[in-house]
Amino acid sequence: MTNNTFKNILVRRIKSFGYAFKGLRLFLITQPNAWIHILAVIVVVSAGFYFSITIMEWSICLLCFGLVFTAEIINTAIEYLVDHVTPEFHPKAGAVKDLAAAAVLVASGFSALIGVIIFYPYIAAWINS
Repeated sequence: MTNNTFKNILVRRIKSFGYAFKGLRLFLITQPNAWIHILAVIVVVSAGFYFSITIMEWSICLLCFGLVFTAEIINTAIEYLVDHVTPEFHPKAGAVKDLAAAAVLVASGFSALIGVIIFYPYIAAWINS
């Protein structure tokens, strides 16, 4: 591989990160649900520090954060694409958007359930102390 080819590959990789950060910025600016998820993360992180949860519990919380944000970003991308391809209402377009929203609901619901499993013992001990 020539030095020029390596440089071109490296430049393309760096640009791809730029596009990803541009998408993340677009998501955070345009999606009210992003702020709801950020608020949930702040609450969970605060509770995690307060109760000194374990490394494994932190890891599980981080996976849940990533899962919910990823589902929400994919949902947003699908909504943008469907709205672009089918500006008028179409039942199948509506079904696609509903399914994408359901993915966020499932990810959020299971993440909330995991949060209850992790934090219930800490909160119960705190209340009983």
